[in-house]
Amino acid sequence: RWRIAGALIALLVAASCVLALGQGLRYVIDAGFGTRDPHLLNLALAAVVAVAVVLACATFARFFLMMSVGERIIADLRRTVFAHVLTLSPAYFDSARTGEISSRLTNEISSSSNPISGMTVATLLLTCLIFLLLGWTGGTYYVTALSVGAIVCIAASNGGTTSQDLKTGYLIGATPRLQQYAIMIGSLASALLLGPILLGLNQAATVYVPIEKIAPGLRTEVQPLVTRAALEGPQAANDNKTYRVWHKTDIAGGPAGQYLVDDNGAAVYFVDPGINGTHAERPDGSKVRKYDAPKATLMSYIIKGILDSKLPWELVLFGVMIAVVLEMSGIPSLAFAVGVYLPLSSSTPIFIGGLVRWLIDRKQRKTVASEKMISAELIAETDKGPGVLMASGYIAGGAIAGIFIALSAGVFVAFDTWFNDWSTKSNVFFNGPYSDALSMLPFLVLVVLLYLAARTKIFVGGVKSA
Repeated sequence: RWRIAGALIALLVAASCVLALGQGLRYVIDAGFGTRDPHLLNLALAAVVAVAVVLACATFARFFLMMSVGERIIADLRRTVFAHVLTLSPAYFDSARTGEISSRLTNEISSSSNPISGMTVATLLLTCLIFLLLGWTGGTYYVTALSVGAIVCIAASNGGTTSQDLKTGYLIGATPRLQQYAIMIGSLASALLLGPILLGLNQAATVYVPIEKIAPGLRTEVQPLVTRAALEGPQAANDNKTYRVWHKTDIAGGPAGQYLVDDNGAAVYFVDPGINGTHAERPDGSKVRKYDAPKATLMSYIIKGILDSKLPWELVLFGVMIAVVLEMSGIPSLAFAVGVYLPLSSSTPIFIGGLVRWLIDRKQRKTVASEKMISAELIAETDKGPGVLMASGYIAGGAIAGIFIALSAGVFVAFDTWFNDWSTKSNVFFNGPYSDALSMLPFLVLVVLLYLAARTKIFVGGVKSA
């Protein structure tokens, strides 16, 4: 009881602080900026900071006390449920699968969220701040900080993938031991193959831009440049010379990036990478398909911004304040941030998929079997439905298609060029005045198939209905 009372008191204090913040900001503007009195401005700002600190403490106390009460209630419910399970007859366990009972009791079958990007960004922020305190700044520590973030990112990704794999295996009746063998083989294969594949794709789409088009007359000192390299790919046929490699880190006189420099210090080529590059045409006029990696750009901004003391902290802190306000309002800040971060081309299909799931759950709640279920049990049941399995197939199919498209652009260049030319001339879904509208038709077909599969109207053979 005292926890609930404390939470209510903390709630009142937090609400009062939120109201006081508005009044404090009004006083800062009226008394401080209006009268242009530095003393009053300092007092007003100090009062606003104090109110913000009290708000943070009250919010923490409210969340801590309410979570403590909630965990105690959940613990009591679990003890009651397990005590009831122990009183069931052996015939019940003969007719019900142990895995299904266990998943319902622990609620592990429910959808899991795996914010890999968020955890990686948080790790990079913390790592770079530690480096900054230790005095490890500058470009020599970029790779070290990135390696720490990569370890966390890979661990989180493998953890989420393993969880989803075992969950899907449970739904279709797979053997966990064999699944674990497959996971180990897949992790080893990806560790050995992904690096060379990414390097090959990056090199295949690399464009050596003549310096006249980027920064005419750009020069540098050649004594520190000991690494030499030659052109690779189609452009190597026209220039077989070797040049000194210069990694330019500032934007003075030309964009930052890698340059090829002759022995006199004059820059000859700007090396535009295949991944996150901006030049999609070679000097001979041939087109090149670039690969976008926005998350990599974000990570580089964080590392360079902190270690070079150039990160716009006001934007970071403003984002933190927005996240705190969203959490206080009961809105998941991570989902909001993902929606802001992703472009509409990516977030709109996610929204439509969530809308289909909402329609299915709404239909499911109206069935007789679902009327006696609590919300967690209903979610667990729908997670085992054919709609979730088909959506998983959509995800896998999209990933496989992306791999084939990347291989086509990076390895089978002639086929990719021919196919793009044919699509531009003959495929109305790819190019034309109505291509955008017509491309919605196959998307609508996929949405309808997903809805029908989730309602068990199609593909019902061998699938247990939710």
